Amino acid sequence: MKVTEHIKNGNGKTQFSFEILPPLKGENIHSIFENIDPLMEFQPPYINVTYHREEYVFKELKNGLIEKKIVRKRPGTVGICAAIQNKYEVDAVPHILCGGFTKEETENFLIDLQFLGIDNVMALRGDAVKSETYFTPEKNGHKYACDLVSQINALNKGTYLDDELQHTFPTDFCVGVAGYPEKHMEAPSSESDIHFLKKKIKNGAEYIVTQMFFDNEKYFKFVEKCRAEGITVPIIPGLKPIAVKSHLNLIPHRFKVDLPDSLVMEVVKAKDNKAVRQIGIDWCVKQSQELVKAGVPFLHYYSMGKSSNIKEIASQVF
Repeated sequence: MKVTEHIKNGNGKTQFSFEILPPLKGENIHSIFENIDPLMEFQPPYINVTYHREEYVFKELKNGLIEKKIVRKRPGTVGICAAIQNKYEVDAVPHILCGGFTKEETENFLIDLQFLGIDNVMALRGDAVKSETYFTPEKNGHKYACDLVSQINALNKGTYLDDELQHTFPTDFCVGVAGYPEKHMEAPSSESDIHFLKKKIKNGAEYIVTQMFFDNEKYFKFVEKCRAEGITVPIIPGLKPIAVKSHLNLIPHRFKVDLPDSLVMEVVKAKDNKAVRQIGIDWCVKQSQELVKAGVPFLHYYSMGKSSNIKEIASQVF
């Protein structure tokens, strides 16, 4: 079932969803199940699965030369989605990226998802690899998420890259995209960021999931700006609880979001990470409860491979 259908079937009630990371190469899928199992009591209609593209590593050889190797640390998005739908009978929503894909590879990826009965995808540009200063698309790949959305939408209409194909069947993917209450890190302004978000919707995206935020007012203002620009699709808030003191530096650096001063001061005063974890849970519960009162369609939690704090939050909210 499509995410938009789940929203409609919710009849105005806020529902629960979350995002997981594929396990590191060499680990098995049971580590994923161990983190999903405790959250199933909250009846998530869907679970997002991130996609992690290749990275470049440089290895020094015995002769002193440097070898460039391509590695993927977290393979398995498609397989995990299939396993989730088979084991839990809920929808899995794989992320699909511009980075690391040609248009042909994108089409083949989507065809595989269709064969598996997967109805939803999150279309993202993806980050630059560590060896790049700025994002660089694959040759004959997409540079922007709005172009990726266009390709998915074309496939939904039965238009494949090879225009000589005959008797083609359309796919039927529901496409989600990312939104940034504090703007994308590369956007010159909030206005330009919403302009390009609007373009993704025009090209066929049907719902938005936001980047994490820690001040609900930023989400409310973001929604207000989107509505003023004619964006009418559902806007799902994405939340992540602070868990350790190092998050005070890591989260702003990695995700380019602000942390409220009152939250920062609480974490700074905490005697250890156990206390920080509880502060993060309490803060996220308050955020969640306020968002539920505002009537958001879903609360979407970024679990980052850990479910115990998400479970404690959901127990107080749902």
